[in-house]
Amino acid sequence: MKTYFRLLSFARPIEKYAIPYILFTIVAVVFGTLNLALVAPLLTTLFKQPAAGETVAVAAPLPAEPPSGFDLIAFMNYYAQKFNDDFGLMTTLKYVCAVIVISVIISNIFKYLGERTMENLRIHTLLNLRKSVFNNVMNLDIAYFNNERKGDIISKVASDVQVVQFSVTSTLQVVFKEPLQLIAYLVMLFMISVKLTLFSMLVIPVAGWLISRIVKRLKSQAAESHSTYGMMISYLDEALSGIKIIKAFNAIPFIRKRFDDENQKYSRIMRSMARRQQLASPVSETLGVIMVAGIVLYGGKLIAEGSNELDPGAFIAYIAIFSQIMRPAKAIGQSFSSIHSGIAAGERVLALIDEKPAIVNKPDAIEIRDFKDSLEFRNVTFGYQDRKILDNVNITIPRGASVALVGPSGGGKSTLMDLIPRFTQPWSGEIRIDGHNIQDYTMESLRGLMGTVNQETILFNDTIFNNIAFAYPEATQEQVEAAARIANAHDFIVASEEGYQTRIGDRGVKLSGGQRQRICIARAVLRNPPIMLLDEATSALDTESERLVQDALNNLMKNRTSLVIAHRLSTIQSADMIIVLEGGRIVETGTHFELLEKNGLYRKLIEMQTFNGN
Repeated sequence: MKTYFRLLSFARPIEKYAIPYILFTIVAVVFGTLNLALVAPLLTTLFKQPAAGETVAVAAPLPAEPPSGFDLIAFMNYYAQKFNDDFGLMTTLKYVCAVIVISVIISNIFKYLGERTMENLRIHTLLNLRKSVFNNVMNLDIAYFNNERKGDIISKVASDVQVVQFSVTSTLQVVFKEPLQLIAYLVMLFMISVKLTLFSMLVIPVAGWLISRIVKRLKSQAAESHSTYGMMISYLDEALSGIKIIKAFNAIPFIRKRFDDENQKYSRIMRSMARRQQLASPVSETLGVIMVAGIVLYGGKLIAEGSNELDPGAFIAYIAIFSQIMRPAKAIGQSFSSIHSGIAAGERVLALIDEKPAIVNKPDAIEIRDFKDSLEFRNVTFGYQDRKILDNVNITIPRGASVALVGPSGGGKSTLMDLIPRFTQPWSGEIRIDGHNIQDYTMESLRGLMGTVNQETILFNDTIFNNIAFAYPEATQEQVEAAARIANAHDFIVASEEGYQTRIGDRGVKLSGGQRQRICIARAVLRNPPIMLLDEATSALDTESERLVQDALNNLMKNRTSLVIAHRLSTIQSADMIIVLEGGRIVETGTHFELLEKNGLYRKLIEMQTFNGN
């Protein structure tokens, strides 16, 4: 129940929807039940008319006072007979039929209003829940995504949230609408015949038990289907992302088989779930027919024996009402099954919302508008799970300095750089900007100081203009073009099909590696930040492009603080300071020539030319 009430909190303010829904449902149920009950006086009036050629029977005199409204059938029969005596058969039938039509119209109007209110509640819940899930995913530590499959995350945000919204909002139907409808039918049945209703009540629990057995395994199957669906989406994402490598290594048969195996497993689960869900309807219908048949036999016996409890018109009305009683009973059973599935999905969604560490602003976080003094690492230690990546790192980088990070693969260079914009949080120690711990700044203002270009080009399926202006949507055409010229991208852009409005495809697939990287550099240039973070920024460029872009970056980095990870000597030898990392520790610092004279690890790396960005 704890999970359920947490999920229900996303429907707030629920009273905005629940109160109108309850009122609409009460009216719809009352008039919907009345529609069937009105069949009794209609048929009673007809049955009491003599056939052609028969002697008109003397009708029993009407009581001086009409029966109580609590005896609804007798009350309606009284007025049907009174109208028949006063106005004749056809006029009475017209009145009864008019009342039935009006009752049906009122019932359906309020039924529609109730369903529309419920749909608004579903959409409202979906909006809040999906917003909360996505917002928390965006705040999660980068390390979380290194350990999770994207397909599982997509499945939770898309599929599971959808299941939750229907199951949570179905609660109002489970606890109110369907039970109310069931009670209304039972009350009406007891009003018509107590004996017949008590007889029928012996069969209903048996039907409910059989239906519950059918849907019992749906919860566990729903959880299994989620896991399989998430895996299948992960395989699809990997296949689309790595299509070139897959083709290059003739791995298409393997990829096809892997996806097909998961697809078939998912299909088997869904087929089994569908069979159980579809079995509920014919079973309940069959049981309903059996019960109606039994009621016809028993009710016919009562009429044949001349029981005062039933007349033919009331008996037919009884059968019409009883034929509908399995619908709300079946709906309650299915709703409980849906809620069980929704709670299982909700547990997975809430686990994603509760996932820690989520990187959030401190309540008293302040804005930082400029970088004036220095960037410091003070005894910083960091790792993933039990594996330490950085160990007691101490660095002071003055404003305007150009710093190159070098070292063997796995030394912690990219990890160190990721700590600055708070993509990850250190285990211990502090990173300070202008003497303040970066935890004291809002993430938005902190990251606003930085321009980032990674080894992996991150582009979106949009125009070249929008990709460059990604972090500065207000940029003008002139500003975007100026940034593109600095990044040596303007010439190939204007030569493309639609210039800056050319769409580049998914992840920039229509561009070459060097063109994609230059678009990313132009994006960083446009932001004009005081701190530049360049992780293998020129690794995807050919020699000529690298020279042109490196010249542009050198100009851009003047009077800016820049951290550069690179494996090419030409990129780092002009840095103001070079930091050599090995095994998460700083083993050497100095300029290019100072480090060469030390004859240490840096000199060995220079000789081996193994500056691998990592």
